Amino acid sequence: MGYAHEYAAAVMRRARVPMEPADFVPDWADRPRKGKYFPGAPHLPLPDGGSAEAGLDRGLYGPPGEGGFTLSLLGGMLRDSYGLTGRRLAVQANSDLGSLPLYPHANWSRGTASGGGLYPVGIHWVSGPSGPLTPGVHYYATEHHALRRLLAGDVTGELRAALGGLGDGTDQFLVLTVKFWQNAFKYNSFAYHVVTMDTGALLETWRIWARAHGLHLDGALWFDEERIGRLLGLDAAEEGVFAVVPLHWEGGAAESAPAGETQVRVTDRERSRTVIEFETVRRIHAATLVGAAERPSAGALAGVFEAGPGAGGERIELPEPPVPALGVRAALRARRSSFGRFTALPAMSAEQLSAALAAAASAAVPQTDGLGGRAPELTRLYVFVNQVAGVPAGAYAYEPATRTLRLVVAGLHGEFLQDNYFLANYDLEQAGAVIAVTAPTPAVVDAVGDRGLRLVNSVVGATAQALYTAAPAVGLGCGVALGFDCLSYAEQLGLPEGEIPLLIMMVGQEQRSPADFDHSIA
Repeated sequence: MGYAHEYAAAVMRRARVPMEPADFVPDWADRPRKGKYFPGAPHLPLPDGGSAEAGLDRGLYGPPGEGGFTLSLLGGMLRDSYGLTGRRLAVQANSDLGSLPLYPHANWSRGTASGGGLYPVGIHWVSGPSGPLTPGVHYYATEHHALRRLLAGDVTGELRAALGGLGDGTDQFLVLTVKFWQNAFKYNSFAYHVVTMDTGALLETWRIWARAHGLHLDGALWFDEERIGRLLGLDAAEEGVFAVVPLHWEGGAAESAPAGETQVRVTDRERSRTVIEFETVRRIHAATLVGAAERPSAGALAGVFEAGPGAGGERIELPEPPVPALGVRAALRARRSSFGRFTALPAMSAEQLSAALAAAASAAVPQTDGLGGRAPELTRLYVFVNQVAGVPAGAYAYEPATRTLRLVVAGLHGEFLQDNYFLANYDLEQAGAVIAVTAPTPAVVDAVGDRGLRLVNSVVGATAQALYTAAPAVGLGCGVALGFDCLSYAEQLGLPEGEIPLLIMMVGQEQRSPADFDHSIA
């Protein structure tokens, strides 16, 4: 049994047994930057491409296309997903409200959600000769919507070799890295759990955006991570490579240089005076590096889920989801966390609940490493209905193939939901519904090794982002939280051993005419 089992169990128990170091307190005055800083690196502004209408004709979750990326489309996707799109200030229930009016603590909106709003994922574009720029390695500076050139020269041969054949046919790649301190300064040992979900959320945003624009993306979570880390000049103890995304470029790939030993020499400048290494993070990262280049087959994941609870429960078929009223860009710009603004009246409609669940379920099958369409679903959705027109209050299992709710526990659960939530920034009884996302983490780890922890959490993060994107398009508020008692949810739902609640997602109506400031910068 690898360390991933122990880590997943500690995450599930953390409401009752705090993860070490239990007495850790973040030093907010010495917090790191949201992103890496490379002083002196050449600065290349990016264009804003893509269509404001994209997604209205194909839908937010339509099929992949066959088009190719251009610099304009790449710039648009990066801006809409991880770039800063506006400054927001609202009267809400989150604990940082008092500091948000101060410019150094301003809340900048982005299309993709991130645990704690920390945005630790670093985006690198590794480009070959078929691209519009000099081949090399570039870092996406989110605050400037620009590239920082870290290396000049074609190193795509080395990247393709590390991918083990998945990137053949292209010389353009996006590489996602995480510098652990950018999240661990707040979440300490829990950080690894959070950042693996952040990676999945960003990948899901890119998939939604690409499909809406007639493009296709497939990523990889299995590759020779140490080799790519050396190429990017990363310190393996401080930063990991979490995903690689080959890009189909317009015009096809040119012949690129063979694999070699070149690497990035430019280093980022850390803001924090004190950087702490957490032993738990070090151990789980080391565990997920074992077998990193041994990509699993889809068949390896067969049978990871046991039968769920409530097999004989009453069934309610939900109506057809409404057509989203927003394109992908508008939906991503409108995405936000509701933070205490839910209201039970008026009740959300059954059609809105159907749209929310369909969106979340669309991300249940992993779309990386060639698994899309061949692997089984890795998440299940359970719905605590509070106020949904035409649907009695109760806890239900959602069956996406038939758009059906299956009753697990009848009755109101508002007191249970609030009692098992850590924070004070949501009144869960006011949400129309609370959706619990579960996954068979132990069985996946047994099937594909400790790196399977990343796969499961990536799918859970994708599920959250899919719902976040759909919610404003059907007129719903949305919030996602990790701060709840997983064990209590498992007990309440009667889940089989090994099926772990990993995330709760609140959806419902928001209070009308809130006191909001929302200034768009993109």
